[in-house]
Amino acid sequence: MRFRELAIPGVFLIEPERHEDERGFFARTFCQREMAARGLDVRVAQCNTSYNRLRGTVRGMHYAVPPADERKLVRCTRGAIHDVLIDLRPDSPAYGRHIAVELDAENRLGLYVPAQVAHGFQTLADHSEVLYQMSTFYDPDCARGVRFDDPSFAIRWPQEITVASQRDRAFPDAVLAP
Repeated sequence: MRFRELAIPGVFLIEPERHEDERGFFARTFCQREMAARGLDVRVAQCNTSYNRLRGTVRGMHYAVPPADERKLVRCTRGAIHDVLIDLRPDSPAYGRHIAVELDAENRLGLYVPAQVAHGFQTLADHSEVLYQMSTFYDPDCARGVRFDDPSFAIRWPQEITVASQRDRAFPDAVLAP
């Protein structure tokens, strides 16, 4: 696996190294040793799948607070997504900034999301599916979010937003620490 740290500290794009032959290819998509060597939390408490019927669907921006602050390894296993992360850690040099990457079933990239970094995506194709490996169990009392269209972040979604949940639309504007 190849690891590339992105502009938000602790966020890694993970590319599987393919071993190809006449059958196709084989590639590791998770390795406890390689991830731990980079200081990444390798616990897996649960795995989740998000299936999205329509192109333009937005999910996010979600994160969790202690004691259930979660780390995620995200992959798009069908279709394609525009994946966005917002650094909400006040002590981070990237605090308040966001980045975006495209994940799809063809590039097979993984995205490691540290705790206190909000995560969301927009589907770029109908019938897109996203797989999450989560470091902690979901705790609704610790679940938080910021609005995907919050002017504080000025996220530019690549397509018209066709579907978003009422919950995601109702998150309050972020109040960023100075």
